[in-house]
Amino acid sequence: MADLKYYDVILKPVITEKSMNAMADKTYVFLVHPDANKTMIKDAVQKMFEGVKVEKVNTMNIKGKKKRRGMVVGRTAATKKAYVQLTEDSADIEIFSGL
Repeated sequence: MADLKYYDVILKPVITEKSMNAMADKTYVFLVHPDANKTMIKDAVQKMFEGVKVEKVNTMNIKGKKKRRGMVVGRTAATKKAYVQLTEDSADIEIFSGL
């Protein structure tokens, strides 16, 4: 497993209609490094965003889609998604506030 720092764990936020509706329950969705585990994700979110307390983290591995180009069949890259649930007294994550 790679030696991941906290700033390497979270790749980008997921901005979809479903993730925007989940923000009402203080649940945020991020694409994360495929080698990251739940404790690494929790530490990364708490270090990157001030005043945030993570209650739980759910992760999901997503296989790459099959693509073909002529006779050649391959797959796109596999990704990992993390659903981060914050505590009730936690501050909101600011990068989602303007959306």
